Amino acid sequence: SSMKAVAEHLGVSVPGLYHHVRNRKELLLLAAQRSMAQMQLPNHEGKHWSEWLREWGRYSRNAFIEEPEVLGQFLSGAVSWERVVEVIDSVISVLTQQEFTPASALAAWDAVGSCAVGSAVAAIRYRSAVEAGHPPKAEWHRVLGQRPVDELTGARSVVGNLGENLEAEFEEELTTLLVGIAARRGESWEAILLHGADSEGLSRPKLAAG
Repeated sequence: SSMKAVAEHLGVSVPGLYHHVRNRKELLLLAAQRSMAQMQLPNHEGKHWSEWLREWGRYSRNAFIEEPEVLGQFLSGAVSWERVVEVIDSVISVLTQQEFTPASALAAWDAVGSCAVGSAVAAIRYRSAVEAGHPPKAEWHRVLGQRPVDELTGARSVVGNLGENLEAEFEEELTTLLVGIAARRGESWEAILLHGADSEGLSRPKLAAG
């Protein structure tokens, strides 16, 4: 968004805005820090750990997709360390109530966060490609069309579903991740599928291995 649009949104003049920030980069940094500071942990009362982590994954993925600048600032380390430490402390206090160790709580949190960031990057890239007039599916068909039909058979077998529903793909990735955490904890992984279905009215997801 332009400095003019931001100034209008805040009800100030552009020179007035420059009185507070030097340039667009600094403004984006402030906006990103504010957005990151406002990211709230989901309520955990009465929730299975997998539901809670799934909600966090969805929330953070959507926040990054809606404001790609926030993702950029996150990648460049613009988040306050005070905030990071406070959030991680809260995460540990929630998950240790469900028999995680502090270290395994942090590892689970980091894994879900990495999954959310990766999926957000894929969604932002997909949107950019479509806006630039190069939808990925069309590009795949172009590449496959240039090669003999007995080549690239693996790619041909998946092109039909390419990028059809990035959100559903993310849910699958999360389910696979949470099932893995449950299995390593010695818990019933089938319960994770049920919790995943409960939290969004989803049909029983198929495992990535299926």
